[in-house]
Amino acid sequence: MDEKSYMFIGHQKGRNTKENIARNFAMPTPHGYRKALRMMKYADHHGFPIITFVDTPGAFADLKSEELGQGEAIAHNLRTMFGLKVPVVTVVTGEGGSGGALAIACSNKLFMLENSAFYVASPEACAAILWKSSQAAPKAAEKLRITAQEHYRLKIADGVIPEPLGGAHVDPAWTSQQIKITITQAIKELENMNTEELLQHRRLKFRSIGGFQEGIPVEPKRKRNMKPSEVNMPKAADIELEIENLKKKILEAKGPSDPITTQAIEKLKKDVDKEMTNAFISMGLQEKLESVKLELSKASKDTSSQPLNRNLKEKVDKIMQEFNHNLSQPGAYLGLKQKLEKLNLVSRLIEKEERKQKLKAEINQKVPAELKEKMELLKNAEEKISKGEPVDKELMEEVEAVKKELVEVLKSANLEVVGVTKKNGVTAPPELKEKIEKVNTEIYEEIERVINEAGISGRIEELKAGIAKGSSSEDIEKAEAKIKEEILATLDVEALKEKVKSLTVELDLPEETVAEGEISAENGKFQ
Repeated sequence: MDEKSYMFIGHQKGRNTKENIARNFAMPTPHGYRKALRMMKYADHHGFPIITFVDTPGAFADLKSEELGQGEAIAHNLRTMFGLKVPVVTVVTGEGGSGGALAIACSNKLFMLENSAFYVASPEACAAILWKSSQAAPKAAEKLRITAQEHYRLKIADGVIPEPLGGAHVDPAWTSQQIKITITQAIKELENMNTEELLQHRRLKFRSIGGFQEGIPVEPKRKRNMKPSEVNMPKAADIELEIENLKKKILEAKGPSDPITTQAIEKLKKDVDKEMTNAFISMGLQEKLESVKLELSKASKDTSSQPLNRNLKEKVDKIMQEFNHNLSQPGAYLGLKQKLEKLNLVSRLIEKEERKQKLKAEINQKVPAELKEKMELLKNAEEKISKGEPVDKELMEEVEAVKKELVEVLKSANLEVVGVTKKNGVTAPPELKEKIEKVNTEIYEEIERVINEAGISGRIEELKAGIAKGSSSEDIEKAEAKIKEEILATLDVEALKEKVKSLTVELDLPEETVAEGEISAENGKFQ
């Protein structure tokens, strides 16, 4: 260049996809870095100034490159370039990505084209690390300060080379002349230095990046731009346990709401609002949301009674559609999703409890005072039965009459009575428990005898094994029906019925009440 020898080293991208693939998208391998190192040593030996052109997204990060020592090759380049005894000038023509660019950019002078970028990580990668979403790339690019103007202001770049309107590719000849002029001036300045001054100049250039002052007390900044670590985030099991506790508190609450539950729900709402705001910011929708809020506030002031503007409604729907789409992506915003589910569940439980209390109040209003007094009779009878005290026949008749009267009152109040159920586990008086147990024992012994005589025990075991293996329900039902038929055919049912009937007479209760829950499918033998 101008009848003077230089060593030119640089990355080269293509102008189309085919050329990009042929040049590996300007991502060097360890071979490329080692070749560049040999050329730099050659130039250092013969005294040629070195000019490097940087345009790479970074070193090629594949398995083969790692096996060949990608990191070691970059490290050797960095160390060697700081010891070169000739001037080194770097021009960033497109993008400079991390160590892949720095491996040929440890120079005395660094220049950047007006529209070039130099960064430690791409905006998409930075957004994925800090905000867990690549959609926050615009925000990450602003925080990274990747432009030529920012690098010049921070004294990382020594100058910004102008480009024609529309970019360097609009007029490559003019741009190349600007690069040539910049390089020539820089080399002329550097050639006036001796070897020690040149090495010291290069070292101090990088030492001055990120300058600091000592001895001045500075208050620590508590602001944090990183997303909080997920190590201490509540696990799904903890959230489920918290939901169950809330359920119990809501269902057990009588009268005014429990202040603890109210506080927990309010805290949950605040957490959801905060998470929603962070999600809108990371999705890049915060500015749109603020503008829509401003328009809504203006519209509400201007037309308080008129319906919402159609265009404004479409904007709101579009923002919410985009938000829901981003939120529905698998693995995205897991904390927000869990809290939203929790809040929805709590809201449903509260609504259910309110309906229950409202219905209870309506029933109490429609039930006459006389009937309320009679309902005390039901409570007394229930207490006696639960304690195992004997219940006479007259009391049972009164209880049945009160039940029927209560059903009629509820029907007259336009309330549908689905059915009246009997509580399981009614205990008999202590003096009759032995008789009940004796009858049950006789029934079980009779069934056991029939099974042994008929040789059905083997088939019952086969049925159990089939159920354990998960056989089809039709086969299991057929086998059960066949076993039942054989047992009933051999069993003396009439004798057993007589024993149960005699016991019910003593208890003065219906047959099904005595036998309910007592004669069960013990070991799958009888149903």
